[in-house]
Amino acid sequence: MNAIKRNNVKVLGRGKKAMLFAHGYGCDQNMWRLITPAFQDDYQIVLFDHVGNGQSEISAYNRTKYSSLKGYAEDVLEICRELGVKDVVFVGHSVSAMIGVLAALEEPDRFEKLVLIGPSPCYINHDDYVGGFSRGDIEELLESLDSNYLGWSSTMAPVIMGNPDRPELGAELTNSFCRTDPEIAKHFAHVTFLSDNRADLPKLKTPSLILQCSQDVIAPECVGEYVHRTLANSRLVVMKATGHCPNLSAPEETIAAMKTFL
Repeated sequence: MNAIKRNNVKVLGRGKKAMLFAHGYGCDQNMWRLITPAFQDDYQIVLFDHVGNGQSEISAYNRTKYSSLKGYAEDVLEICRELGVKDVVFVGHSVSAMIGVLAALEEPDRFEKLVLIGPSPCYINHDDYVGGFSRGDIEELLESLDSNYLGWSSTMAPVIMGNPDRPELGAELTNSFCRTDPEIAKHFAHVTFLSDNRADLPKLKTPSLILQCSQDVIAPECVGEYVHRTLANSRLVVMKATGHCPNLSAPEETIAAMKTFL
């Protein structure tokens, strides 16, 4: 099966340079609908779903391949190769920020710039590194997710989204989580929350924009500052937007920061 079919790839826009959008955990390409119109005149927009999400081919899921984020990074590279695109602007939200970093390390000439929205190289605190969670926190989170995925989704999605004064945003994320294949979602959660890509960051030379939200429970501000300190060629923008999904909660601010960087 080719990557275009496997990952439900959609291409739109009137530009020549490719801008590839990679969604976060429990989401799909629809999460970019408020962002992409601002770039369609100037870029070739490439959207896709990670396997197990959206309209991807679930039959293509390979537990061994996707036991680390490198499997997802390989999918990104396969999509780029099949489309024949280079000098790509990669836009990755949440866990896909690190997936983009891994893809750019594997094929640095493939990517011109990275936009990393709410990135975290490691969610668990280690010595002097603060990821935002203790190992016990993460183990408890994963245990809850494994035992009752739908219940976990309805509880956690609004917390991840933030913006309690706009409950429709939390409801959208909850619905997105609940549409994801539960068994794949459980495995992807373990891969995501137990990953540690801190050692990869100093190797990256691709110019990168870090978009850091305020009051983000998944990737707190200290994590964004760490990523900025560790990436040699990066710019950090601390947004007024709160929560973990500014692509939905603050599209105008997200677009403005991206356009300034690009």
